[in-house]
Amino acid sequence: MSVGLLLVSHSSKIAEGVADLAHQMAASVTIVAAGGTDEDGIGTSFEKVQSGLASADSGDGVVVLYDLGSALLTTETAVDFLEDDAVRERVRVVDAPLVEGAVAAAVAAEMGSGLDDVVAAARTAGGGAEAGVEATAAASGSDSGAHDGDASAAADGAVERTVVLVNRDGLHARPAADFVKLAGSFDARIDVNGVDAQSLLAIMSLGLVRGAEARIRATGPDARRAVDELSELIETGFGED
Repeated sequence: MSVGLLLVSHSSKIAEGVADLAHQMAASVTIVAAGGTDEDGIGTSFEKVQSGLASADSGDGVVVLYDLGSALLTTETAVDFLEDDAVRERVRVVDAPLVEGAVAAAVAAEMGSGLDDVVAAARTAGGGAEAGVEATAAASGSDSGAHDGDASAAADGAVERTVVLVNRDGLHARPAADFVKLAGSFDARIDVNGVDAQSLLAIMSLGLVRGAEARIRATGPDARRAVDELSELIETGFGED
């Protein structure tokens, strides 16, 4: 089981499209689209939201994202009508960009994060790109001393390695999600070109294309294994042709 997602939009096509995108990166997560009116017109549906809350909840909680203000009103009404207090308490309605928030939350849920952490992932979506750019700029001002090849130990005990992206489209959404999920499996603090390796939006904000260098740096008990396996993932092209 994992935290589920409910996407509430005024358009059924938008809700379904965002759900499909997020599901491509988090196949095991329950992601429910509740878009449009009961007749699939533009608007929101109390019944769709209420049904979606039930469908998305496996027992670990539901994170709800929405597109416009009246979608929030519909969602809050549906939550208020939940008869079970325990169910109501594990529903979190999050004010975050629908697309970015859904993708970030889905990847966090796929990694096995709890409800609070999935909520946090969704909430950071709005500032993810800016944070990534700032961190990258700061990192570019220093030379880690790491080069292509085997992982090396830095002066502070961190393990570092620089690898080159070989897949055609670089760190676009799907490989970035694979990278973040693998990074989350290690007992280590990991960054790539100065940004948090467990933040999908920060990784994507780097804009790493084919031929770009990725400097992977890790500290902690699993640091060397993390650097080796993440480097291998990049060097093998994420399984893409």
